[in-house]
Amino acid sequence: MPYEVRGGFAIHVSRLWPFVQDIQRLEIESFGCQLREYGSEIKGSRLIDRKRFAFARQGNSFRDRERRELCRSFLTKGLMHTALRRDEFTAYGQACLRMAQETFALLKRHQAVLIASVIPRGAVKPLGFKFDEYLRKDVVFLLERFFYFLESKQEHGLLVMDETEKRGDQRFVTRLERYFRRTAIGRYRTAWIVPTPLFVSSDMTYAVQAADLCIYCINWGFRLPRRGMNAERRGEVAELFGPSLAALQLRGQGHRDGRVFETYGIVYVPDPYGPREQQ
Repeated sequence: MPYEVRGGFAIHVSRLWPFVQDIQRLEIESFGCQLREYGSEIKGSRLIDRKRFAFARQGNSFRDRERRELCRSFLTKGLMHTALRRDEFTAYGQACLRMAQETFALLKRHQAVLIASVIPRGAVKPLGFKFDEYLRKDVVFLLERFFYFLESKQEHGLLVMDETEKRGDQRFVTRLERYFRRTAIGRYRTAWIVPTPLFVSSDMTYAVQAADLCIYCINWGFRLPRRGMNAERRGEVAELFGPSLAALQLRGQGHRDGRVFETYGIVYVPDPYGPREQQ
């Protein structure tokens, strides 16, 4: 991947269950089944990788009913490790792209906002770095934007995160606790951010899977060249999902040192270990 991206979307709790129900219906309409029945899930790397685009372009678009039948055949044969036909590959690719596009439409319909921080791939800590026990700067910027959003709505917000590796998750929670308890700005932001994150398994949670799709699209299809975020991108992802990312990202006002400024949900941090003034 070109970058390391952390983030996701913020959605009001009253809209979360309706969103999940809509995305479940969309999954059935796209594939004719739930992907988890076949050991898969709704993730960016599984919906819009290069192969899925290639599959989708192999032939003409299928009607909904035919596409669903071919998708079920594709997934069943995949479990059985039997030979697949060209039209099954094509239908599956088209279903994947449809699922991804309509997921963004659902996020917009349910008034979700996108928040993410991006750093260059392979960013290396400087020698003698003394603050490894604290949150990295890109994560601080991510929480800053979440705080601005909650403050503007006068709403409290929970952090719901994808489980990764238990030891890594524990280290992150420790850093998060230090930020919210030992720094003045962290304590201030607990006015709206509930400082204890909840971890869930992505293969069981549609909202986290949708967040994964957003992050994947930022990695391959969103760029801020004037700020130095100009790594290789995939034109097909940028063309199909770039406008949706731009429309969903948070836009609001931040404040620091007595001044007010425009803030956006997607922030690029060239050096996550440098002083804030350099960002």
